[in-house]
Amino acid sequence: MNINFFVLPTLLLGCQVAMAQPAKASPADFQTTLWAVSCMACHGTDGKAEGVGLTLHGKTSQELTDTLLAFKSGKKTGTIMDQHAKGYSDEELKRIAIYFSQLK
Repeated sequence: MNINFFVLPTLLLGCQVAMAQPAKASPADFQTTLWAVSCMACHGTDGKAEGVGLTLHGKTSQELTDTLLAFKSGKKTGTIMDQHAKGYSDEELKRIAIYFSQLK
């Protein structure tokens, strides 16, 4: 079976993040975490990028939301972020931004 090079690590990371969720997490929080997993490949599990991705750690949810919406609308372009952002609703992008802004 041929598995895409990026699919398996992303799935494994998703499983690790999902298992680390507190038992009391709401379904909405869990869904947001799953969306955020795709961001972690470039931006790090804690928002601190170690490769070519930009660090998200320390940015406010408003900064992150504004940036994501700018990518989605085409006001800001990137190598792939504009494509990623178009796959989410504005509310989903806001929830992802809140998730990363709350990481310690």
